[in-house]
Amino acid sequence: MLDVVFAGEVFCDLVFGGIPHLPTPGTEVYADRFAVSAGGTATRAVAAARLGLRTGIFGVIGTDPFGEHLSARLAAEENLDLTWLRRDPAVHTPVTVAVPQDHDRAFLTYEEAGARRPEVWEGELPGVRFLHLGIGRPLPAWAAELRSRGTRVVGGVGWDPTGDWSPELLTRLAEVDVFVCNAVEATSYTRAGTVEEAVKILADHVPDIVVTDGGRGAVAVDGGTGELVRASAPRVEAVDPTGAGDVFTAGLITGLSHGWSLPTRLRYAGLCAALSVRNLGGASSAPYREEIDAFLERNPHSPDDAAP
Repeated sequence: MLDVVFAGEVFCDLVFGGIPHLPTPGTEVYADRFAVSAGGTATRAVAAARLGLRTGIFGVIGTDPFGEHLSARLAAEENLDLTWLRRDPAVHTPVTVAVPQDHDRAFLTYEEAGARRPEVWEGELPGVRFLHLGIGRPLPAWAAELRSRGTRVVGGVGWDPTGDWSPELLTRLAEVDVFVCNAVEATSYTRAGTVEEAVKILADHVPDIVVTDGGRGAVAVDGGTGELVRASAPRVEAVDPTGAGDVFTAGLITGLSHGWSLPTRLRYAGLCAALSVRNLGGASSAPYREEIDAFLERNPHSPDDAAP
């Protein structure tokens, strides 16, 4: 029995830090820091494993040097099961160049169709308490099968390169139990003017909704009471926000697995995300439980119920 499986695209992130501005055509800009890190679904999986959850990844990477690097790095993570991470020699491992700037980041990505989340699960489905996957496209049959067996399905979305932000996505929310997205995604899909308005619209479609709001923390609706809850995030010196939302999601699922109250799991997830932005790279900067405990010991004003 696994605690959580993350299904989706696994990237090799090349992160360039300390860049004053992006280069214009014909010019060159130098970074003063650089990191290679697992990204995408792997960021969520590594973060959850470091928080103590028995975690699996379902995705596809190549056998090229990027895939070899990812495979070695992920295999070194305790609590992370790579049984369902496929290695396909016909596929180029997805690659993203990430450039953090002014508390935000820009991405340049290469991804082939063969590296997308598989639509078919080959072999027997595992026993798993939580499943996280993107709902930007129709959910596969194996996800519905897991849900019918009692797995709680957590949905997410990513950037829409078409700019359409089709409201059709709202119809898929009935297929998940929890939906987590960021403020841009929430307001774009709902056409709402504020995050709070977007959360209320989304709450009409899914039992539990959480929207991350950058440095302002997160907003959620309690599925039982309908109460709107906002939690702030700890202030830290940010070096690279890449993957912070993924780490937040892993922290949130950790809170759900422990049965914590909504305010507590929001604070815990926010703390996990905040600690992840202090270094370059998403997965490589995901905090361990020991780091979270140490932070809370140094900051006694933080909520004492924000950790297990």
